[in-house]
Amino acid sequence: MLVIGDDLTGSNATGALYTRLGLRAVTVGDLAQVRRYTHRVDVLVVNTSSRHWPPARAYAAVRAAAETAGDVPLVVKRVDTTLRGNPGTELDAVVDVLTARAPSGRIRVLAVPAFPDAGRTTIGGLHLVDGVPLTRTAVARDPFDPVRHSRVTEVLRAQSGRSAAELTLDVVERGPDAVAAALRESRAEIVVCDATDNAHLRTVAVAAARLADEDGVRWVAVDSGPFGAALAAELGLRPEGGPPARILAVVGSVTDRTRDQLARTEAALGARWADLDPADPDPDRILGALRAAAEEGATVLGVRVAPEPWCAAPGAAAVSDPDSAARILRCLAEVARRAVAGLGPGGLYASGGDVAAAVTSALGADGFAIETEVLPLAVAGHLVGGPYEGLPFATKGGLIGGPDATRDCLEHLRAACTRNMLSAYPSGAYPSGAERSGAGEWCVEQRSGAGELRAEQQPDPGELRAEQPCAAQSRTEDHPGTDQLGVPDAGQLNVPGTNLANPNLNLNPNPSRSQVPEPAPEPDADPQHPPPAPAPQHPER
Repeated sequence: MLVIGDDLTGSNATGALYTRLGLRAVTVGDLAQVRRYTHRVDVLVVNTSSRHWPPARAYAAVRAAAETAGDVPLVVKRVDTTLRGNPGTELDAVVDVLTARAPSGRIRVLAVPAFPDAGRTTIGGLHLVDGVPLTRTAVARDPFDPVRHSRVTEVLRAQSGRSAAELTLDVVERGPDAVAAALRESRAEIVVCDATDNAHLRTVAVAAARLADEDGVRWVAVDSGPFGAALAAELGLRPEGGPPARILAVVGSVTDRTRDQLARTEAALGARWADLDPADPDPDRILGALRAAAEEGATVLGVRVAPEPWCAAPGAAAVSDPDSAARILRCLAEVARRAVAGLGPGGLYASGGDVAAAVTSALGADGFAIETEVLPLAVAGHLVGGPYEGLPFATKGGLIGGPDATRDCLEHLRAACTRNMLSAYPSGAYPSGAERSGAGEWCVEQRSGAGELRAEQQPDPGELRAEQPCAAQSRTEDHPGTDQLGVPDAGQLNVPGTNLANPNLNLNPNPSRSQVPEPAPEPDADPQHPPPAPAPQHPER
C-alpha cells in the first residue's frame, strides 16, 4: 500500500503506526526510491515535503508519486493532524491518478483526520485540538499555513472542487451497520467522519471494508495516521509472504480497570474473549470458544475470568477463596498450554503475576527474557527454554495502566511476532502449533497444599525458535509548530534523487548507480584515525 505525506516527521510517525500491525514500512523522498521500494515493502510512505508549497507544485509532486508507485490495494493521503498545508489539492492529485487508471472504478474518499491518542478529534464536522477548534489554536496563526477553518469540509472545499458531506458522531456510535448504510446513501465524493476515540476509527474502518467487499468501492483515505492503519487492517492487508499475526491473551484479573481495558480491545482491535466461569472452570468449553473465534478470523483472542455474581458490582473485590483461586489458575494454565499447542499463536499476553507465572510454567519455559517496557510496569520480551523458546511474551498487572494499556501491549506483541515470523520463515511457511509442539506436551500438576503449578517436560522434537526478537517500535507524533527540515528551493526535495514536482529533473549526480550513495565523510574527520564501524543493521526490526 501507498501512504503519501507532506512532511518527514508526520510521514515517519505514520509509518510507525503500520509497523504496529506487523507491516514493513519504509519512508522515501524521491521518485527513484519510490520505484525501487514499491514492491519490496508492505507500506511505502512517500514524503513529498510539500506542506508549505504552492498548490500547483504540491499537486504535481503528489501526482508524480502516485503515478510512479503504480497500482496498489490502498492509497492513503496522510495530512497534518491540524490540517495545515494542501490537503484538498493533494487529495485531488491522488484521486485524479486513480480515476485515470480505472475510469469505471468506484473511487470514493473517506476523510477521518482524528488522532485521538494525540488529542485530535472531530465532532460535528469540526476538528479539535485538545477539545479546542482549530481556528482558536496556534495553527490559526501559523506563519506558513494558517488554518482558516475548523470545519474539515471547508478546509477541503477551499482547495478541492469535489463534493463533501459529513457523517456525524451519533451515526458512528451506532456501529458499523449504521455507518455502512450512511456511506451507501451518501452521494458525496468525500465523506468526512467524526471520531473521538480509537474505537470510532475502527467502526468506520469496518464499515468501509464491508463496502469494499460487497459493493466494490475503492477507498482513498485522508487521515493523520491511525485511521489509515485501521482501514488497512480491516481490508486484510498483511505482510507479503507472512500469515496474520495471532495473539493469545490469558487474563486472570477481575478488577474494574481490567474489564474496562478488555472492553477497549474489543472495540479497537476486534478482540474475542472467552469467559471462564469461576464456579465451573472448564478448559474444553473455553478452548472450543477460542477455536471458533480463530476460525472466524480473529487475530486477538483470549480467556478472561467472568465476575461472579457477588463481585460483579463496581468496586467489588476479586475472588478471595483460595480453593476457587487455585482452580481458576489451573484452568487458565491448562487453556494456555493447549491453546498455544493447538492454535499456534505468534505472541502471548498474560495479565497478573500469578497468571504469568502459571502460564510460563505450564509451557515449560525456564524464564522470560525482558526486552522492553511497553509502559510502566508492563514488560515485553520472549520465553526462554522449553519448546516455545523465543515466543514473544508480554505481561502486566491487572491494576496497571490506563484504558488502553492492554491494547498497547497486544499491539506491541502483534508487531513483534509478525516480524519474528517473517525473519524465521521468510517463505511464509510458518509451522502450526501442532508442528511446533510435536509429540511433547507439558503436564500441569498441582503442588500439594499451595495451589501452585509445575511442569514436567516430555520429549519434544519440534521447538519454536524465533531467531531475532524485535525491540519495541516507538511512536512519534507531529505537533503544531513543528518545523520542517526546510522548504526546498526551485522544486528540489530535501533528499537526493528525482524531483517529485518536476520528474524530468534528476538531482542524482550518478543516476547509473543502483545503490544509494554512501554518505560523505565528516569534514573534520581524521583520515589516519577513522571512526569505528557502524553497528550491524537489522532491516527486519
